[in-house]
Amino acid sequence: MNPYLMTAAVSFLLGSIPFGYLLVRIFTGEDVRASGSGNIGATNVARKSPALGIATLVLDAAKGLAAVLLAQVLFSGPHQQLIMTTAAFFAVLGHLFPVWLKFRGGKGVATSLGAFILLTPKSILCMVFLFLVIAVAFRYVSLGSIAVAAAFPLLAWALHEYVDPWQLVLIALVSALVIWRHRQNIGRLAAGTESKLGKEAGSESASESESKLEKSVTLGATRR
Repeated sequence: MNPYLMTAAVSFLLGSIPFGYLLVRIFTGEDVRASGSGNIGATNVARKSPALGIATLVLDAAKGLAAVLLAQVLFSGPHQQLIMTTAAFFAVLGHLFPVWLKFRGGKGVATSLGAFILLTPKSILCMVFLFLVIAVAFRYVSLGSIAVAAAFPLLAWALHEYVDPWQLVLIALVSALVIWRHRQNIGRLAAGTESKLGKEAGSESASESESKLEKSVTLGATRR
């Protein structure tokens, strides 16, 4: 069997395991997709339980890493790096479009981290640092995720963490897919309605509540 097809199929199925959904269902009996952002990723799971959120982050990264390690063990030769990158790509694709949840999955950040840690370690280290800086400075997890996704192909190219040019193509496709999955976050960021770090989705800050109250009072006075 063609090694690329075999790698793609196995990696996609591994990536499709919806750990966030399963953990919340097992430990709380709830459907994580029915609350918060409706996402099965670590950030939304953490709104239910910080411990489950951390577990989701670790397991989502682990399945990406597992796919790449499996490809490394099964296939050797001059094309091994490209086969491993194929495994990483399809693991992320499986997370984004899991067969078990009608192809409605997460956003791929944690799975990408695990999938590429062996292939592009220096880029991943830079991305983690960049994510932490942006997330802490602006308090937007989504902004940090989008920024590191956009930077990934440039970092891999600049740090020469590729053997075959097709690896860069696959990395760029992963980045584009992750950014595309954040399209609603991008809209909310532009509108100023995106939830900040440490603030539950849909909740309002004190200043927002005061502003709405002032508007209601003003509107009421005008109508009188």
